[in-house]
Amino acid sequence: MSASVPALSASEAARQLGVSIKALRLYEKRGLLTPARTPSGYRVYSPDEMARAVTIVTLRALGLSLSQVARVLEDDPQCVELALATHEATLGSEGRKLAAAMEKVRTLRAELARGRAPTAAELTRMLTRPFAGTSVAFDLPWPWGGERFELSDIRAITYIVGPLGSGKTRLARRLAEALPGGVFLGLERLKESAASSRLADHPALKLRVDQTLAWLVDEGAVTSDALAVLLIALEDESPGFLIVDMVEEGLDQPTQEALIACLRQRATTAARPLFLMTRSSAILDLAAVGPEEAILLCPANHGPPIRVVPRPGAPGSEAVAMCLASPEVRARTAGVIALRPGARS
Repeated sequence: MSASVPALSASEAARQLGVSIKALRLYEKRGLLTPARTPSGYRVYSPDEMARAVTIVTLRALGLSLSQVARVLEDDPQCVELALATHEATLGSEGRKLAAAMEKVRTLRAELARGRAPTAAELTRMLTRPFAGTSVAFDLPWPWGGERFELSDIRAITYIVGPLGSGKTRLARRLAEALPGGVFLGLERLKESAASSRLADHPALKLRVDQTLAWLVDEGAVTSDALAVLLIALEDESPGFLIVDMVEEGLDQPTQEALIACLRQRATTAARPLFLMTRSSAILDLAAVGPEEAILLCPANHGPPIRVVPRPGAPGSEAVAMCLASPEVRARTAGVIALRPGARS
């Protein structure tokens, strides 16, 4: 290690790389990184290790799974070809987006030439995400009693969190009704046992589902009907919003972790914003929430839903944390409702 270039702590390395400390731990767990240790046992990252980490983060940004990244780092020709093909596909996608953006600019200029100046909101919506700046307003259903609710600047992923009986499912259904093209995917999806038959007449959708499923399995996910049905909805390119009831239901912890990693990776480019109801800390890792994500809390006292910043001490942050549990705990306590001592049943 060069004496002139000090090693970085885990927090410093994560900050420079633009990833979470948890991501660095995952790379280490999968054998991709091997940080040194201080005499006190803290991880430190040398310049060589940071260079390797940059490669890992770059390959991940291209859409490669951790197993594929490992094979590229081992100079596996087949996986190097996959990395190049993935990069080519990414460049092609970016080229199409650039062409679409140019067409939007031409449209705005044509409107301007006809004497119609676009508003700031129209400029934001047309030149960035299709749903950037989108807002929705409606009267809240029971148990809120008709209070007016407004949600603005909808992000790529919005988590809906709340304790049992807080009304979050009713909020989710109302959002699906109020949002343009809103689709509510309820728990009845778990009863579907032949998801593959639904893809017979949709080869393009089947291809997307198969590719995403392969990526998830490579990340440690376990195939299941619950996952297949979820992927069919997630890979549907219909315009509008998708609202998913308890996204973790039917999925074990490795599958939940792989799924949210996939959704986060696509958050900056996905055209279809997601609302994910959850009580799983594997899905909603408060330390990993990014700029394209938001949290809606349905309070236990049936106060209006509030947007919560995932920062210790922020209003509502403690209540959100109290609603979340690991998949193991969630499975063990499924269907259990806590009663106050002395409360009547």
